[in-house]
Amino acid sequence: MNIVSFSGGKDSTAMLLMMLEKGIPIDRVICVDTTKEFPAMYEHIKKVQTMVEPLQIEIVKIDFDYWFGEHIKTKGKRKGEKGYGFPDFRNRWCTSLKREAVKKIQQTISEEFIQFHGIAFDEKERTLKNKDRNIQYPLVEWEITEKQALEYCYSKGLDWGGLYEKFHRVSCWCCPLSRIGELRVLYTDFPDLWKELQEMDKKSFRKFRSDYSVADLTKKFANGI
Repeated sequence: MNIVSFSGGKDSTAMLLMMLEKGIPIDRVICVDTTKEFPAMYEHIKKVQTMVEPLQIEIVKIDFDYWFGEHIKTKGKRKGEKGYGFPDFRNRWCTSLKREAVKKIQQTISEEFIQFHGIAFDEKERTLKNKDRNIQYPLVEWEITEKQALEYCYSKGLDWGGLYEKFHRVSCWCCPLSRIGELRVLYTDFPDLWKELQEMDKKSFRKFRSDYSVADLTKKFANGI
């Protein structure tokens, strides 16, 4: 069984469409939704779905808001307190939730399977940690770079509503690990999302970033800094 991990980003999108073009059998396509993707990303996923039919993209949702601010910690220094707050380099709990969601699906599969991950050729070092697992990286095998993957998607009429013209990576809009320049774009071009981020900042026990809170960034960007 061949299972494609599909995030909706340029690399996994290019991989999925190229696999179909090359006639590589695909049994399942799994997409984990944190519910914090850009609106244009959800439109993109719908568009890709129409392109790959009758193959179905299975969307697994994670309740981000629950884990962010409502879940009661059962152990550790914050036992009894609410929420994980914003993730950081040491605690990427959102990434762990994605992996757990996929793992649960895999545990229901009785036959042997191969996973296909969309990692580009110029990021092939990321594949080393999984070299002994049943994971294949078609873009690495075909020597498709990030730039080539994006250009391929553009050639298919996929443009994410211009997101890749504003952001280097298109992931959760509320990610604290985003570059400052990209957070500035979020502030200027997506005011509704920034307002939601400000509300999240009030609920998180952990500062948005080690160098800035969302309130700090709001003042910084408002002053044109």
